[in-house]
Amino acid sequence: MKITELKTNSIEETFKQLQSDFGGELKSLPKEYNLSLDNDLVQGEITGIEVNETISFLEYDITFNQDTTILNHTPNTNPIYFLYCAQGQMQHSFDLKGTKRNLNQFQTGIFACDPSRDTALFFKKEQRIRFSYISVDTHENGRLDHNINLLQKQLLETFMPKDGKEIFAYVGSYNLKITEKMEELQAIKQRGIVRRLLVKGIVHLMLALEVQQHKEDVRSLSNETGSLSKNEMEMVKELSDFIQNYPERKYSMKGLSKKAGMSPAKLQEGFKLLHNRTVSDYIRNVRIETAENLIRTTDLNISEIVYTIGLTSRSYFSKIFKEKYNCSPKYYQDNQNEIALSA
Repeated sequence: MKITELKTNSIEETFKQLQSDFGGELKSLPKEYNLSLDNDLVQGEITGIEVNETISFLEYDITFNQDTTILNHTPNTNPIYFLYCAQGQMQHSFDLKGTKRNLNQFQTGIFACDPSRDTALFFKKEQRIRFSYISVDTHENGRLDHNINLLQKQLLETFMPKDGKEIFAYVGSYNLKITEKMEELQAIKQRGIVRRLLVKGIVHLMLALEVQQHKEDVRSLSNETGSLSKNEMEMVKELSDFIQNYPERKYSMKGLSKKAGMSPAKLQEGFKLLHNRTVSDYIRNVRIETAENLIRTTDLNISEIVYTIGLTSRSYFSKIFKEKYNCSPKYYQDNQNEIALSA
């Protein structure tokens, strides 16, 4: 087994240590790093972003050629780690010989300890693993602006161990929303300040989704909400994409349940977990967003758009459109220039 020890929470120093241990080609933008790897030890890439003075983001998309452990030793900052496994499987423990906790595909994990301990991540050989972790420093820094300090304090209050306990360890139920945000992050093509703002926004959303996942899991612990298997969550995602691609089709719970091979209750649970919406609300929202896009990008009139998204009542369409966009479809269509300028 190969053990790599990271002794810093600085993104720049972390990548220097990773390159020293694994080799590869390191490229950087301001506060962003990318390490491309293709050798006898590992293939893939590792990316990292310094979001602000206390929050950093790393994403690994790699295949190790031998069992590998990454040991994080950061006593000065003692971060809270927010992990998410998008592909493969990994394990986490406090110290090398601590209790190992499995993190499967689409699962989140939140880990913190007090006093500081090493954080170990374990990976099996010849298995592609794609995961992200957001680290939030717990040390106080008088230079931080008010918003960062407030966020840091809220996370400390929620996730640092309490009542005499030394560790906080949580592995959540399945969540595909974070995978979507990882894809959005990779798809950013802009440069400069626009890129920095987009990157920061998406990383903060990922952090919010992990915190929300923990909150919902705690709330639903007694009634087993969040009990769907990985395969069931993948089917919900596949069905969501199908509805997104074909909003004009007529859908029923019976038909969708049959297509997914799941009970209506399971299907509703999956949509609530993935989209925070019921099935019918998700379909309605997809249709309205499709209609809004058609208004902006085509010359179709409102009646044609209503037909195109699978509705038959123009008055009903106007009602639900106004609920979402605070104006009628006709007003939206006639005032596109003004709306674009005020957006």
